[in-house]
Amino acid sequence: MKFRRQKIDDVQVNLTPLIDVVFLLLIFFMVSTTFNQSTELTIDLPTSTSNAPSSDRSKNVELVITADGQYVINGQTLINEKVSTLIQGLKEVTQGDNTRPLIITADAKSSYDMVLRVYDAAANLGITKLAHTAQKEPAQ
Repeated sequence: MKFRRQKIDDVQVNLTPLIDVVFLLLIFFMVSTTFNQSTELTIDLPTSTSNAPSSDRSKNVELVITADGQYVINGQTLINEKVSTLIQGLKEVTQGDNTRPLIITADAKSSYDMVLRVYDAAANLGITKLAHTAQKEPAQ
């Protein structure tokens, strides 16, 4: 019996089987993958005209949110900024006609909470036509 140790050759890594496996996986994913062409969403954007008759503009309810946190509805300043007061003021101006557009003009320094209160009041009254406007700063 020979119990002598035999000399071990240097260990080598053969990458050929690994390349074959990666190539087979690549072929599998290419064959099993399906590609769909996605269609674009069609969005109907609103249109506006600057030469609308003045009678249409008189139906609008204009709500201004000032920088110091006050609501002004069609020129009338509300006493406080609570949602219930806002609902009451909008009821008086709209006179139950919820189809009239509500135009919201907010100062850049007014809080987002003030605008959200307007949304709550409009949702409570069932007003669905909302518009946001911005006014140009006066020339100095």
